[in-house]
Amino acid sequence: MIIYVYGKCSTCKQALLFLKKHKAIYTVKEITDTPPSISELKQMLKYQNGNLKKLFNTSGLLYKEMQLSEKLENMPLGEALTLLNQHGMLVKRPFLLGKNFGLIGFKETEWSKTSEFQT
Repeated sequence: MIIYVYGKCSTCKQALLFLKKHKAIYTVKEITDTPPSISELKQMLKYQNGNLKKLFNTSGLLYKEMQLSEKLENMPLGEALTLLNQHGMLVKRPFLLGKNFGLIGFKETEWSKTSEFQT
């Protein structure tokens, strides 16, 4: 598993505690230094049933500054994925990719439903 986090994000810290509690084996990547690759973003998009907006941190400052709420609807997929890949702060976090699943944001009840974390 790979989890992309922002070091100052309290929700990311909660997700990391959850993974430790479940004795998961994972790699942590700082999203501002190493944003998800285009192929990882495409994989996550599949897990989100093609809902591109779910990949974006819509409450983030950069999202608002770039006025993406107006632009995203008509933006070509490749352009949107490139933006996410180039600007880690645009990516909804935590961003967890497993072998057969992908989770965005942290809600313990939702994450607990994933077979990897059921005891």
